[in-house]
Amino acid sequence: MARLPVVPTERQSMKPDRNKRSAHRSPSTQRHAPARGREKGGSVRLYGLHAALAALTNPSRVIHAVHATPNAAQRIASTGAGERGVVHTVSPKDLDRMLGDTTVHQGILVEAAPLPEPGRELLDNARLVLVLDQITDPHNVGAILRSAAAFSVDALIMTARHSPPLQGVLAKAASGGLEHVPVMLPANLATALRELGEQGYFRIGLDSDADGPLEDLPMSDKLALVLGAEDRGLRRLTRENCDRPLRSIQWRLSVDKEKCRPYEAASPKRYRSS
Repeated sequence: MARLPVVPTERQSMKPDRNKRSAHRSPSTQRHAPARGREKGGSVRLYGLHAALAALTNPSRVIHAVHATPNAAQRIASTGAGERGVVHTVSPKDLDRMLGDTTVHQGILVEAAPLPEPGRELLDNARLVLVLDQITDPHNVGAILRSAAAFSVDALIMTARHSPPLQGVLAKAASGGLEHVPVMLPANLATALRELGEQGYFRIGLDSDADGPLEDLPMSDKLALVLGAEDRGLRRLTRENCDRPLRSIQWRLSVDKEKCRPYEAASPKRYRSS
């Protein structure tokens, strides 16, 4: 088992950097920051065991520093993920001071460079992409990335503005999905949707008021699912650049003794060509 280099760090060196505070505010204050999540010096912060371990094992992620409690450092060493850099041992209170005492950091903080944004050529061979129309809550975008990774989505597209930064709360909610699903950040979503159409994608706008359900989706070699914002749904130009609106996945509720368990009526896997 590979041994992890450990560097003890004095408490006074763990005081939060005032220049980096803005990237670690509460979710409500992160929502309208640029999605790239770049801090001064080109660094982002990733915390939580799953998000941190995924970043440390991603060869495309440049690691600047790792701060971990002794227990978290052992977890990193047991997976071999700590071989990419020196781990600075800290206490949970040190991390609380760096990230805020309400942050659930699970004893680890990774400072890293933002992932390089993929080029448009990625979409040439992609078959299933998700498009987000100004979804601003980092928990929601993180959960979407987590599901996208589970269903082998080829790319996620959202605008650089009016989207949460690709770090912190979003990365933790994604539980490692941020490292596995390429994220594209066009300046204009309507233009990006038009280009998807030109590349042969069938663009589905998920809309609760649409006539047909998602189960009626026609088979297509290239599919783009477009999701609207939490409050207003799809914007007009976004809707106009979709081929067809469909209602979101329907759920059936089954009561089993004292538990209510939702069963998914349709799965994105059903719509991927063999």
